[in-house]
Amino acid sequence: MPDATNRIGAVLAHSPPGLWPFLVAGDPNLATTEELLRRLNDAPIRGVELGIPYSDSISDGPVIQAAFNRALHAGLHVAQVFDMVSRVRPHFRHPLLAMVSASIVYRFGADQFVSRAAQSGFDGLIIPDLSLEEAPALASSIHSAGLRLAMLIAPTTPEDRRRKIASTASGFIYYVSLQGITGQRSQLADDLAARVRHIKSQTKLPVLVGFGISTPRQVNDVCKFANGAIVGSAIVQHMAQFSSRPDLVDSTVRFINALSAV
Repeated sequence: MPDATNRIGAVLAHSPPGLWPFLVAGDPNLATTEELLRRLNDAPIRGVELGIPYSDSISDGPVIQAAFNRALHAGLHVAQVFDMVSRVRPHFRHPLLAMVSASIVYRFGADQFVSRAAQSGFDGLIIPDLSLEEAPALASSIHSAGLRLAMLIAPTTPEDRRRKIASTASGFIYYVSLQGITGQRSQLADDLAARVRHIKSQTKLPVLVGFGISTPRQVNDVCKFANGAIVGSAIVQHMAQFSSRPDLVDSTVRFINALSAV
């Protein structure tokens, strides 16, 4: 069951399923990310995943990877993301998760990274490339800091590995709705609902669905059988198209609000 002692658990325990938008920290700049988070405080969302840019991402499609590259070329550092979140947290009521590569966590120092994440105001971490063998030790450190570790299950994940992931994860299970990398898709997989229900029969954790979700209708459909829908590439692509316009934040808030209309 959701753990109400953490913002992630509290939202999943007490709010109906809804949208969890994904944003890239520092794209087009960190000031825009900060302003956007402040503006999303009143949005009808359930939480935000904040991607920490990494040059060698293994699961992100061209849209998100391009955003990562823009932020890195502008000189973004992890410490700047933590400082920004510290400023935003008093003005942001929703759960906030860092989507981050294991390479960044270990390069920073795992214990130090977890401590800084908690101190800055993150509620959880998603580490897509964290090996299952390394996960238990890091999961313990994360939970001791008051954070949650959401872990990914894909359509191709074997049953025994799914059970191990579910027993290690906390907060929620992130179900990857399709094989391959992130990106917009015209329709959801026909068996998506059945697959999510099967996972929910094997764990007490909530299940959020991501990858390939890009329209209000898809968000609505996913929220009928999952505990939430994660949208990334569609939002990042919208921001790329509006990046040179003064109404970037306004237009992105409107775009996210429209996706949230479930």
